[in-house]
Order: sequence, then structure tokens, then C-alpha cells
Amino acid sequence: MQAHDLSAGGDVLARVHDAARAAVRIHGLPDAEVTLINVSENATYRVDDPAGGTCSILRVHRLGYHATPAILSELAWLEALRVEAGVRTPRVLPAPGGRRVLTVPGAQPRDCVMFEFLPGTEPPPDRLMPGFERLGALTARMHRHARNWRRPAAFTRFHWDYDAALGAESRWGRWQDGAGVDSEAAVVLERLAEELRERLRRFGRGAGRYGLIHADLRLANLLVVGDEPPGVIDFDDCGFGWYLYDLAAAVSFIEHHPQVPEMIAAWVRGYRTVLGLPAEDEAEIWTFIMFRRLLLVAWIGTHTGVDIAAELGAGYTEGTCELAERYLSGRPGTPGRSTPPTPATPYRAFPPPGPRPQELKAPDNRHDDDGVGRRDQVAAGDQRVERGAEQRQ
Repeated sequence: MQAHDLSAGGDVLARVHDAARAAVRIHGLPDAEVTLINVSENATYRVDDPAGGTCSILRVHRLGYHATPAILSELAWLEALRVEAGVRTPRVLPAPGGRRVLTVPGAQPRDCVMFEFLPGTEPPPDRLMPGFERLGALTARMHRHARNWRRPAAFTRFHWDYDAALGAESRWGRWQDGAGVDSEAAVVLERLAEELRERLRRFGRGAGRYGLIHADLRLANLLVVGDEPPGVIDFDDCGFGWYLYDLAAAVSFIEHHPQVPEMIAAWVRGYRTVLGLPAEDEAEIWTFIMFRRLLLVAWIGTHTGVDIAAELGAGYTEGTCELAERYLSGRPGTPGRSTPPTPATPYRAFPPPGPRPQELKAPDNRHDDDGVGRRDQVAAGDQRVERGAEQRQ
């Protein structure tokens, strides 16, 4: 596993900010204001140019997570979804000379990508079930496109299979090194890991079950403006994985909430308006939810420099153990004893415009790199926007 260099402390964020300033100058915006939105897998900045009155989003990549060809592949799918499938995604703003990925030189060169600012707000929490149904339909449209898309010859993205996530590679680190994983927790989580390995092996990687996915497609990554189709941001984790992993990601950090079974049902209803979902696949939904949950335990342990990782901490591991016991006993998604609450941090990094139900607030996510702060609420003229696009990138 490549270390998360943005968690290294010291002057790393100052150096990343210098890289952001350099990238903005190369883009021909020497007087633009560069404001950090969020740090997760990458660092995301809002760029306000007083000369042109424009706003854009700059993603400065962490070291060692994606090579330049993989970033270009992400951007290719982003564009294809917009052009061929009508999915509203942010446009890339090339640097002079047409470079879509700009490598800023230095002792540690960093790749940077500039995106247009995509306005919108995440679906409101008081309409959670319709939001999940809409998300299910949108996810199916993206899966349908991925199955039929003729990928460029140089296309390359990583996989989210068991070995990459929890096994030999452990892309986000070992769950055994997660916060609060003591000997008692390790016994429970080891049983969970072995059960997941076997069930995923049996489930297989057939073409109808495994392919190109977004891998972080939650309501927080949708941008809604009126009755227009929702925009989608944060493709930084897109890669090859099980299609149902996109549903698991949709309930990240709120897996313990009593309404999750209803959210799942709504997502499945929406998905089936576009694509079929066999009953035998539906029966494994909680396998993917627990797969994602254990992966996030690992993520928290390696991303100590990310605010939400510190906020979640050992409580997330404790809650994972309870969910694991229910899953292993054949009772996933059923109420248990009081689960240690996930911190009620809103999706946005800036103060929200009004109160939200505390129990439904999910933490501002682990990796918001395409707009790494996508949950950020920012003002664009007189319009309030929560997260601009690829905003987390």
C-alpha cells in the first residue's frame, strides 16, 4: 500500500498549496484566489478569478495513488458519460497546450486537474427515499453505459476486488491496523473477512456482476439543480469492481441507521427501472455493504490527517463489529443494541444553511477528491452551492 502522503503532517499541505498556486498560474490565472475545500485522497481547491469573474475547481493529486494514464482514463469515462449517456458531469478545463492532466514540477511533482464549477446541491435529507430511488436509476444508467462503452486502448483503472481492497494489496491499508482494532475486535472482524472472501468468491466476477463502476456514488456526490437530471462528481475511485459495490458505497458511514433497509429497497426499485437485478444478486447486498464497511475501517487507520477519519476513529470499528455479528448470524440490517453513533458531521465542510436531522448526517467523507470537498457549501455569485463539481477531485 502506498502511504497517504497528505496525512504525513509537517509542511505537506503548505507544499501542496504551493503546487496548487503553480498550477493556477500555468492555467493563466495569476491573480486567482485559491481556497482549500477539502483534503481526502487528494486536495481540492476552489479557484476564483477576479479578472474573469469565473470559478473553477482544482484537484491536486496525492502521491502514488494514480499514475497519469489512470487519471486520463478517469477523465475519458467522465466525458463519455456526459456525451454518450447524458449524465451531467463536470468538464475538464485543459491547461495551455491542451493538457488535461498538468504535472507541476518540483521535488515531488504532482498531477493536477482543473474542472468547471458544477453548481447544485445534494438531494435534501427530508426526501431520502426518493433520493435513493433516483440514485439507483442513475447508477443503473452508468452501469449500462460502462457495459457497452468501447474504452480507449490505453484505458487503465485499478480493481476493487477482494485482494485489492482487503487482501494482498489492501489499497487503503490493513483493517487490522484500523482505529480501535484490539484483540477482541480482531476476532470478530477476521471472521467477517473470511466470510466475505468466500461469499465473493462464490458470487464471481461475471460480466453481469462486475465491471467499471464509480465506487463512491452516494447522494453526497449528486448535484441537483431544480428539475434537471442530477450531476455526478468524484470519479477519483472509479475502477473495476462489483456493480453492487456502488450500492454499498451509497450508505457509507450510515450503515447502522435503522432506515438503511428502506434506502436499499428504494435504490433497488430505481435500479430496476433501467436494468435488471436478479434476486440472487439482491440477496448479497449486505455482503457488499459489509465489504465496504471493513474497507473503511482500514481507510480510517491510514488517513489520520483527514479530519473525518480522526472524528470517526475507534467508534466506527466498534459499530462495525456489531454489524458484523448481525451479518454473520444472518440478521443484517436488523436493529440491535445501540450502535456507537457515527459523528454527525454534515456532508459539507462549510456551515450548512440550516439544520439537518442529526441522525442522518454522514461524515464528510473520507475521500472527497474530485471535489475533495464536494460537500462544501460555497457561494457562486448570489447562488449558494454545496460542493462544486469534481469538487472533490
